[in-house]
Amino acid sequence: MFFELAALAYLIDMVLGEFPWKHPVVVMGDFINAFERRFYSNRILPGALLVTGLITLTLLIGTTLVYLCSLLPSGLSLAALATLASTGLAMNMLHKSVAALLTTEHPKQALSYLVSRDTENMSETEIYKAGLETWAENLSDGVIAPLFYLLLFGLPGIAVYKAINTLDSMIAYKTERYFYFGKTAAIVDDIANFIPARLTALLIVALAADKRRAWQCLCRDGNKLESPNAGYPIAAMAGALGVALGGDASYHGQIKHKPTLGLPINPLDKSTLSRALHMKTAINRAVLTLLITGALLS
Repeated sequence: MFFELAALAYLIDMVLGEFPWKHPVVVMGDFINAFERRFYSNRILPGALLVTGLITLTLLIGTTLVYLCSLLPSGLSLAALATLASTGLAMNMLHKSVAALLTTEHPKQALSYLVSRDTENMSETEIYKAGLETWAENLSDGVIAPLFYLLLFGLPGIAVYKAINTLDSMIAYKTERYFYFGKTAAIVDDIANFIPARLTALLIVALAADKRRAWQCLCRDGNKLESPNAGYPIAAMAGALGVALGGDASYHGQIKHKPTLGLPINPLDKSTLSRALHMKTAINRAVLTLLITGALLS
């Protein structure tokens, strides 16, 4: 287990956030776009070849970087690996992006950068609901899942996870263009996020003011969404805040009917989203405590 590496990487992301160089996820996105332009066909095989190719390439690069860092003195090697690994963590960027909905003069435009649903005709309540769902779901995709694979497999683990997650965010849509081409990416992402999504939900429950309600909503509503993973952190967050999330939403011009998660006890407004975002401090404290404890005991 790479507790020391994960703790240092998490601290770097907390303090420094994004670095000024081209983000690895952007490079992965460029690879996906280039493959799609050259080899796209709405069949399973080309999509599977893209998934296999990007994962293999990412694994090779990650393994090579580990080897190169091993040539450095031990302290410098750890610092270099942690700096590289921190680019796979997105707590600062996620929090900043969702928090922008509270201050921007153009919340629909800001939200459109975060979600795949249509934002043009959203009400203020729908904007804050989408922001809450993004915050909850991406605590898993952007924080807990990358840490999980960093702890298990080191730098190659977090790199491969980010490749899987990037593939999912770019091509794993049930649209006419991607229905078959993105199917492998969707399945692999579902498998990769199965455990992290549930760990994220348990973390939210543990930090909730009303743990009993959060737990009840998680158990009752966590498996209601079409996604096998997204519903768990969202249901836990809904229970923690005493709000109703989910429900119908427009994607690519079509209404998608989704179940409601949570309980409509409190209004869903700006203060609700602010309360959810204030969980960042408690999450950081809990995660760092676990990582540092693991590092000391390992």
